[in-house]
Amino acid sequence: MINNSVTKKLKQQITISLYWKCQLIGWSLAAVYWGLAGYNGYRFDWLFAGLMFVTDVIIYILITHSYRNIVSKRGWKNLDFYPLIIRLIPSVLILGLIYLGVTILKVYYLRVLYFPHYMLSFSDTFSSNWLPVFMAGIRLMAIWLLAYHLYHYSRREINAVKENSRLALTAREMQLNNLSAQLNPHFLFNSLNNIKALIIDDPKSARRAVDLLADLLRNSLYKGDRQLITINEELELVKDYLELEKLRLEERLSYTIGPPDEFQTVLIPRLSIQTLVENAIKHGIAQRKQGGLISIAIVAGNSCLMIVVSNTGCLMPQGEHGLGIQNLNERLQLHYKGKAGFTIGEAKNTVTATIKIPLV
Repeated sequence: MINNSVTKKLKQQITISLYWKCQLIGWSLAAVYWGLAGYNGYRFDWLFAGLMFVTDVIIYILITHSYRNIVSKRGWKNLDFYPLIIRLIPSVLILGLIYLGVTILKVYYLRVLYFPHYMLSFSDTFSSNWLPVFMAGIRLMAIWLLAYHLYHYSRREINAVKENSRLALTAREMQLNNLSAQLNPHFLFNSLNNIKALIIDDPKSARRAVDLLADLLRNSLYKGDRQLITINEELELVKDYLELEKLRLEERLSYTIGPPDEFQTVLIPRLSIQTLVENAIKHGIAQRKQGGLISIAIVAGNSCLMIVVSNTGCLMPQGEHGLGIQNLNERLQLHYKGKAGFTIGEAKNTVTATIKIPLV
């Protein structure tokens, strides 16, 4: 066990960051390319090529890493795109000049030390090589700087998008919780009013109503932390509520529920069908002496599901819908990010409310 823990700690300490991996791999590939370019030259020496490879990797990593330390202290990694570009142009020129001086000094003195008969002077070496070395330095440093800063710029943008998404999701959840907190008392008060109406006229029915209300509380209010429930769970709640209302309205209320079995496990916003049924009874059936019929149907559409609640009655004037309908509409838009729909209309003495939700 002790050996395993020591091995894990050593592995963690040896782990190389992405930055250093890119540094080592990038400059090693560049040094290999320069070595291959010299392979076809006159009197290629493998030991000298290896010495050049090692010094190339070490020196150019030191140059670029020094630049990284400077820009980290100055906070350039947090600059916007255009202020950063303005600073990169002179930086490329300066690093190109440093590359020029370091490269020619390195090549000259390594040749002098390794080849005793090397005859060219430093001024001759510089004058014959400075332009191609300087242009190579400009090209390499420009590539390195752009890759380094674009990586950090993209990471910053990704983190900003993630943070904005997290804040938007938090705000959405808070809004949904507020809407649910409004809906629970609304639902409870409607149920209590039904029982109140039964206590004097029909105590036996009132006792049954209390039992139904207990079931309603258990099935809905105690599950208030769940924003989405299955259609089957929602319909069980609706059936209890309709039975409770039928105790009050008696023969004035009749209802039919006919959902296809294949959609019973589809998730929908909690109390969505219930809200439409409450609205149908309050503003439709209860307003008519002869009562009426409530029908609930679930129909599959084109990549969507339509929940249709119809009731006998007349549509209220525009703008007079209560808290429940407004609440439902807001929850639908939040849950489905504007992809859901809600409509209500009247035809032939029947009011039809339709919820349309996407299935994908």
